[in-house]
Amino acid sequence: MDSLDSAKPSDAYLEEALRDAQRLLKYAAEAGVDIDPRVRRDVAQARASSGGAWSEESAVSLLTALTELAAELKPVTAESLKACHDESRHAVRSYLRWAICLALVIVPFSIGSFVTSGFSDAISKDVLSANALAVKLVAQLHPSDLPPAPKAEGAAPAAAVMMPGLSVAEVVTELQEFAALIRSIDYRARRLNAFVFFLEKDPFGEARGNAARLHRIFQLPAELPSHLEDAVDDRVVRYQDVRYFAQSLQEDVAMFYGAVATCLLPVLYALLGTCAYLLRTFEKDMTARTYVPSSANSARFLIAAIGGGVVGLFNNLTAVQAASIPPLAIAFLSGYAVDVFFSFLESLMRSFSTPAASEEEPAVKSAPSATPAPVEARA
Repeated sequence: MDSLDSAKPSDAYLEEALRDAQRLLKYAAEAGVDIDPRVRRDVAQARASSGGAWSEESAVSLLTALTELAAELKPVTAESLKACHDESRHAVRSYLRWAICLALVIVPFSIGSFVTSGFSDAISKDVLSANALAVKLVAQLHPSDLPPAPKAEGAAPAAAVMMPGLSVAEVVTELQEFAALIRSIDYRARRLNAFVFFLEKDPFGEARGNAARLHRIFQLPAELPSHLEDAVDDRVVRYQDVRYFAQSLQEDVAMFYGAVATCLLPVLYALLGTCAYLLRTFEKDMTARTYVPSSANSARFLIAAIGGGVVGLFNNLTAVQAASIPPLAIAFLSGYAVDVFFSFLESLMRSFSTPAASEEEPAVKSAPSATPAPVEARA
């Protein structure tokens, strides 16, 4: 009798099995799944026996009913029904925290990369135009290789020496365009400096708060026709300072945001792709009542981060003959479909091992083979 009692399942286990059977039976009723009346009766009898001493017959009937319910409702399980009811909000909050943290990093750096790229491209175009104008203006006002004669102190400015057939109005127009390009380059360079946390020193920083001084630095003088040569020489000097400031910032921006776009953003986009995949899977599992929390999701985030780091090592990858996919898009896709990405890596490794196999084939083919003699020779 003692051995029979020790063989009985524990009451706690049977109580948990009863709750699982009730969950499955309730889901079957809500989903319209036809269940054997005997199974319903066994669960109802087990419920009447709960809270007291479980008999061996009631325990066996309950476990048999639970087995039949699990087989009938598969892939829905008692664990998935419990998770959908109790842990769904926790999972959504967890995915939401991941998405918010990633967005707080991805969005600012993506905006910064986009804006700095636009400013840098505009500066490069303005520098090309300004270089051409600087060379043209100097050649027009200094047609001779001889240096200009020194001016006596206090003497009136001499008339500018220009190339024959060139009017003052034409030179003034080009000089105004040159001055406007200098101001444009300076404006964009100061904006770039903010994106690298003012790493470069502003050559005109001391004059920024003085409107009159800034006007003398960047604007043309009112008495321009009589001081045309001095104005050109002064603009060229100002342009050299502004150009050096702007090009130094272009190098800083290219290095900083290039490193972010190559090393950090692919990893973050891969993690974002994993969030998108898990949210889509969560929505499908919740609809089908098959959601079960899994510790494999944490491993998926780690694998996605590794995949994003690997993608950052490559330049644009060609998807088809006439289309290429940028690395950030590849990183997002690798995080969304981790299995596909690692299948691609495995196929890539197999392609490296193919030549070794092909080198062995000629040795096999070089072996002598028995070739039947022609019919005429045998005759």
